[in-house]
Order: sequence, then structure tokens, then C-alpha cells
Amino acid sequence: MSAMSAFPLEGGCDCRQIRYRMLTAPLIVHCCHCHWCQRESGASFAVNAMIEADRVSLLSGTVDRVDTPSESGLGQQIARCPRCHLALWSHYAGAGPLLSFVRVGTLDEPGHLPPDIHIFTESRQPWVLIPPTVPAVPAYYERNAFWPAASLERWQAILPAIKAYRAARRGDAVIHERR
Repeated sequence: MSAMSAFPLEGGCDCRQIRYRMLTAPLIVHCCHCHWCQRESGASFAVNAMIEADRVSLLSGTVDRVDTPSESGLGQQIARCPRCHLALWSHYAGAGPLLSFVRVGTLDEPGHLPPDIHIFTESRQPWVLIPPTVPAVPAYYERNAFWPAASLERWQAILPAIKAYRAARRGDAVIHERR
């Protein structure tokens, strides 16, 4: 079965209080080797499926949204199970609640979403081997160079909302500075 025909995919937390469904394929799947992801995951990398938040449906339970720092300094919000505290997805400051970075390991069948690209490989553990058939970059990358055309089209569709979110966030920052 191809990854495209696998959708929707379901996942959840360890205690099964939280269940969710990814309705479509993600925009892209990152395997991130940055030190921040290593620390946060307690592993040598994190595998995240970037997808529009409205394409992730909560089937049961209510997640706790935990504000945490991030390497960018802008923070992120992690959706966690309130009972077992497993991290299910994140919302990074750049797109806020509009994009979800689903932890692939929380899917019932994570094998359907292997990494499309390895990022921040300059800080990967030296014993982690990256398949030569998968793109790998030392830091981040230019979206147009690696994303499939369908994902780029979806990105263009959500981009106005992301720009509005960023503008509103900048406005909030100015208001907070004046107080």
C-alpha cells in the first residue's frame, strides 16, 4: 500500500485517552537531527509530519497545550495527553495553530510516513546513518527545492492565513512592549 492510499491514518497517546486522525498526507515529513529535537524527544532525532492543522481531527479526548521554548527563541506549543503526557504534535511560532507537526511515532502505523528529508544533519549523532536515497541537508532548506508540487500548492493556499497570523503576532508583541 502506498503512503497516499493509507489515508486517513489514526494515532494517539499511550494511555489511549487521546485519539486523532490525519485526514490527508502531510505536506512533508522531516527527520530533524537538531540538538533541540534530540533533547526534547530523548532520542537522536524527531520525525514530524508537517500538515495543515485543519487536516488533523481530534477523535477523542482533549489535549493539553504546553508552551515550551524552542531553538528559534520564539517557542512552540506542544499538544500533550493530559494523562500520560505524551507529545502528539507541535505548533511552532512561524505558523502557530495553522500547521501541526505530528509526531510520526504516535501514529498507529508510523511506517506509512518515512522521512522525506533529513534536516539539521550538521548536529546528527555520528552513528546515525542516513540512507543515500533520502535528501539530507546540514540545516534547513528552501521549500521549492524539496517539496512535491502538490505540497507547494497546498502551502500557497494556506500562506495568506500564515502571513495574517504572523502580522497579528507582531502586533501583539508591540502591544506587550508598550505595557
